[in-house]
Amino acid sequence: MTPTAIRTALTVEDVTLTYPDGASRLTAVDHVNLQVSGGTVAAITGPSGSGKSSLLAVISTLIRPDSGRILLETDTGTVDLASLSRAEGAALRRESIGIVFQQPNLIPALTAVEQLEVMSHLGQSLLTSRAARRETHTRAMELLDAVGLADHHAKRPAQLSGGQRQRVNIARALMNTPALLVIDEPTSALDSERGAAIIDLILDIVRTHNAATLLVTHDRTHLHRMTTVHRMLDGHLTPERLIARTA
Repeated sequence: MTPTAIRTALTVEDVTLTYPDGASRLTAVDHVNLQVSGGTVAAITGPSGSGKSSLLAVISTLIRPDSGRILLETDTGTVDLASLSRAEGAALRRESIGIVFQQPNLIPALTAVEQLEVMSHLGQSLLTSRAARRETHTRAMELLDAVGLADHHAKRPAQLSGGQRQRVNIARALMNTPALLVIDEPTSALDSERGAAIIDLILDIVRTHNAATLLVTHDRTHLHRMTTVHRMLDGHLTPERLIARTA
C-alpha cells in the first residue's frame, strides 16, 4: 500500500473548556497550547481526571471549547476546528480525523473488512457505484494487510483476540486517510507484548501516512519512542520532553 503523503499540522492555541458544576463551572482544559507536525506523535500523560479525555474530545470536534483556536493544516488549507458547527464537525471527522477509542467499539455483526468499508459509506448516498464499492473494498483490504489481518478479514469481533480487535480499530481510523489521528489509551486492555506490537504499528502508520497524531496513555513504557511527551494535570498541559530519543 502506498498512501499519498499529505502535509499536515495541528496547532492548539490557548484552548479552554469548562463544565457546569452546581452554581459555578469546573475547568477541564485550562489555556492549553500544543503543536504537532505531520508524521509525529505527541504523547499526553497524567492522572485520571486531569483533563486528557476532555482535551481529546475538543480536538476531535466532539465538544466545542469555551475559547481558543484549534488549527488543522493540510494541503487543501487550514480550518479552525474550534469554530465548527456540530454538522461541520461531524463531516470533518468523516473526512479528515481518525479516532482510535480505548475500547474498539466494533459492530458485532460486521466482519473485519466490513468494519472498515462502512466508514467510507458514512454520509454518502446508498446508491454507490459498483466501481466505488470495489475501490472501497480494495482500500479496506490493503489497510487490514498493513496491520497484519488480511487473513482475518472475514472474521467478526467475537472471533478476534483483543489485540486483533485493536488492530481493526486502528485500520478503521485510517480508512479515510485522516490528516489528524487521535488515539486514546491503545494498550490499556493488552498485555505488554501485544501492547508493544500496537505501539510499533502506530508509529509505523503515523510515519507512513504523515498524520499529526495525539496519543493519550497511562503506560510510560513506550514514552521514549514518542516525538514529544506532555503531562496534563488539573487541566494544564506542560511539556515533559520535546525531542524523542531513538527507539
